[in-house]
Amino acid sequence: MQLIDTHVHINFDVYNQERDDIRNRWSTAEVVQLIHSCVTPKEFESIQTLAHQYEELYFAVGFHPLESQDWVPEIGEQILNLAQSDPKVVAIGETGLDFYKASNRKQQQQALGAQLEIAYKLDLPVIIHCRDAAAPLAEYLRKFYQTHGELKGVMHCWGGTPEETQWFLDLGFYISFSGTVTFKKATQIQESCQMVPSDRLLIETDCPFLAPVPKRGKRNEPAYVRYVAEAIASLRDIPLETLALSTTQNAQTLFQLPTL
Repeated sequence: MQLIDTHVHINFDVYNQERDDIRNRWSTAEVVQLIHSCVTPKEFESIQTLAHQYEELYFAVGFHPLESQDWVPEIGEQILNLAQSDPKVVAIGETGLDFYKASNRKQQQQALGAQLEIAYKLDLPVIIHCRDAAAPLAEYLRKFYQTHGELKGVMHCWGGTPEETQWFLDLGFYISFSGTVTFKKATQIQESCQMVPSDRLLIETDCPFLAPVPKRGKRNEPAYVRYVAEAIASLRDIPLETLALSTTQNAQTLFQLPTL
């Protein structure tokens, strides 16, 4: 069996003392490839170093919406240059909209639009963060499609309603679920998980955040994506091996990863 964790942040300081041990644990859990997301260009060097240290680790370059007050065009140039120069860059992001923690909508949309332009130019998928912004984000993406054409991408750590989920499926996006799908009261997320077609489904940890049951409340790590996979397989009433196969194939298709 093979699993792919499509969203990690293992460059964070909380892993500094045991990163190789964490790698051993994800290998034991049959996690064969990982996508390291990016929040700010300040992380570019550390993430790139890790991606070249660990063969199975690929990465995205981007700018998080909660950093968008600091967006300047030069950041877009940095993202473009690194994405063009390093073959281990497989996506742009994470970008998106977050109106839960910030209200600077214009700045967030500016940063998002610039990154969508880069992804479209390079034919790379976008990793989208969306919190309390599903309707305006869907509308923004629809307008982008009308002026440019379709984009590839994934709604990461998805927490929307089934109706909102359908909006992004209709736009051609993949939907990725994290440890939140294992939470007892997360019925909305679980309903969304059950409706996503098998060829659009991805799994992730978003570590070090949101550790799944039975590790909830602890620091998350890539090995725990197996618990996410087990929960989703149970919700969809399919064998774990079937879920693992489809999500692995989906991740390799979206991010153009080598098959193993």
